[in-house]
Amino acid sequence: MSKSIRIHETGGPEVMQYEDVEIGDPGPGEVKLRHRAIGLNFIDVYFRNGLYKQPLPFTPGNEAAGDVIAVGEGVSEFSAGDRVAYCSAIGSYCEERLIKPDTLVKLPDSISYETGAAMMLKGLTAQYLLRQTFPVKDGDIVLMHAAAGGVGLILCQWAKALGAAVIGTVGSQSKIELAKNAGCDHVIDYSKEDFVARVGEITGGRKCDVVYDGVGQATFPASLDCIRPLGMFASFGSASGPITSFDINLLSQKGSLFCTRPTLFTYASDRESLDAMAADLFAVVAQGSVNVPINQTFPLEEAVKAHTALQNRTTTGTTILLP
Repeated sequence: MSKSIRIHETGGPEVMQYEDVEIGDPGPGEVKLRHRAIGLNFIDVYFRNGLYKQPLPFTPGNEAAGDVIAVGEGVSEFSAGDRVAYCSAIGSYCEERLIKPDTLVKLPDSISYETGAAMMLKGLTAQYLLRQTFPVKDGDIVLMHAAAGGVGLILCQWAKALGAAVIGTVGSQSKIELAKNAGCDHVIDYSKEDFVARVGEITGGRKCDVVYDGVGQATFPASLDCIRPLGMFASFGSASGPITSFDINLLSQKGSLFCTRPTLFTYASDRESLDAMAADLFAVVAQGSVNVPINQTFPLEEAVKAHTALQNRTTTGTTILLP
């Protein structure tokens, strides 16, 4: 038996139940994992509250790190004892699980289980945003909304390492120092300041080459006014609620802008892409260009508390669950 968080009906954090689940042995093409650390991400909230549909009942969570303890028939790329990490495979809020090997990557010995669990979803999201969606180069000006969040802190550090000038927004005074320490050249508290006006002042009217927005409703459409002509708006999350209406003509009016709503699932949809993205991420973490701050830790059985803190936006950096 394995302890797992199970959701039998969608709703608030309280719908998550801590239960015993029978796991069994891996079948053909399956791997059995024992988790050492589990990542907490805002996408977990979307599954839990029903915004993203999943057949009931289910175990939430999309990211973890641990050890392979058994492999099924036909699995050749992994063996018992391998240290692994993964994301984009729902069902991680548990002690043990069965999983297809497609989403697994081998975790280098230089990276801890905790860091592996904390960085896969957020780090690979940062990788595709910075290196593929809009390849940031030396001299670019980038705006990071929610700069003190889990993805934001990685984005800011990595963008700085690539030579960009980084402007970050945060929602409270207490998060300003975190964003600065992550490499932000300027930090705007949008609860007190007009971030569009401040971006104009900071850039001398040039505006930004790209806006990375994981906030959604609260920062749209004002974000478009922060982008130079022919620049890009990359919306990758909806922490404040989804953008529910979008007039495509705004893009022409604001300067022939580009707009995209990318997902990790598309960018890492095959083994070759996933391995290349993970190698890029592991390299910048191993060399110290990107530090993955684990600022909150909860036991797995306290997932309700963890989700409550995440939804109330009282967390910073990354949160992990320990089985």
